[in-house]
Amino acid sequence: MTTPTLTAHSPNGLAAVAQEIARACKEARRDPASVTLIAVSKTFDPEAISPVIAAGQRIFGENRVQEARAKWPGLLQAHPGIGLHLIGPLQSNKAREAVALFDAVHSVDRPSICEALAKEIKSQQRRPELFVQLNTGEEPQKAGVAPGEADDFIAACREKYGLAISGLMCIPPVDDAPAPHFALTAKIAARNGLRNLSMGMSADFTIAIAMGATHVRVGSAIFGAR
Repeated sequence: MTTPTLTAHSPNGLAAVAQEIARACKEARRDPASVTLIAVSKTFDPEAISPVIAAGQRIFGENRVQEARAKWPGLLQAHPGIGLHLIGPLQSNKAREAVALFDAVHSVDRPSICEALAKEIKSQQRRPELFVQLNTGEEPQKAGVAPGEADDFIAACREKYGLAISGLMCIPPVDDAPAPHFALTAKIAARNGLRNLSMGMSADFTIAIAMGATHVRVGSAIFGAR
């Protein structure tokens, strides 16, 4: 499931985002089905999330394991078929819960996380989709692997830890034009044989689609301001 099949009662934000994805895909000569919309539901409670599920959205993103654990079990029981993606930083001591709860982790960025994930994937026999997070702006306050270290890190994920890496994720610096960061991420993915690109948020997801994004992480444009 990628972009939602909208109902007549779709929340305005979700409908508008779906239309923008379709428009951006048309301009980029891409199939809209090649772009997965992740509705970023961090900080929103189940009462705000339920209408978006009812409108047809099936993939949701959360920043914190603890927050997701607190609010999603009931929603998942009530709405089978939902996919949960962890798009925020992961601590090693939360790897067990993350592997149990999430269908994808977008923030693989250091050896301790690789080791913890590998252990839990083997133990639980559950294999979430894994994305290596890049720090394309090399910002000291931000998580992620520096572009110059990405090839070696991806190789270590595969060869040392036995992790199946699905793609790359990036968050461009807030004051930079996003396109060069998206282009760099796509270049690193291509030379490492990675098909998936998690890039683009509410302000720039149409640019990300033009640059090849397969997953866009959109929160405020769907749910409103936090």
